[in-house]
Amino acid sequence: MPTSAPAPCDDAAMEGRFVRHARRIAYQNPWITVWHDEVSRPDGSPGIYGVVHFENLAAGVVALDDDDRVVLVGQHRYTFDEPSWEIPEGGVPPSETPLEGIARELREETGLEADVWRELCRVDLSNSVTDERAVLFVASGLRQGEAAPEPTESIEVRWVPFGEVLAMTQDGRITDAMTVVAIQRLALERAGAAIDATR
Repeated sequence: MPTSAPAPCDDAAMEGRFVRHARRIAYQNPWITVWHDEVSRPDGSPGIYGVVHFENLAAGVVALDDDDRVVLVGQHRYTFDEPSWEIPEGGVPPSETPLEGIARELREETGLEADVWRELCRVDLSNSVTDERAVLFVASGLRQGEAAPEPTESIEVRWVPFGEVLAMTQDGRITDAMTVVAIQRLALERAGAAIDATR
């Protein structure tokens, strides 16, 4: 039986909100600040809220070659103590635009430069506890140069057909949020374009 689509968000229905009364820094380094907030909860009761603030914007790119292969970078992720396959990603400081930042990251991690860029989407990565936002791009018209990863990065680069990368996001071989969102968003665009072409 078909289900109805969710109704659009009604601002009046979401008037209950947290109100911040005080904020202090619990921890800080060059990349993040952890704020400890004293708040009133939506029901009016007192409480606390921890917020992880990111200094940089996150950015990622689906870089496609002429054979519709995606460049993936593999690296060890300290937080989970696990290897991870991902699209090229990185932090963009306020001194750069999102496009400048991700073009730099693509060049550093893979040695690639792209002639054609398109913004794919913007996402909030974990909005219950962080204010980290990401901008995702698609790039093509690739030219190979020399990679220059940061000393903290040990990166393996692979070219994988787009369909296989999509399958990796579906079967759990890829779990990185920006990669999953970007690849599946692009797949949805392609499916929509294919449907339109048959009409």
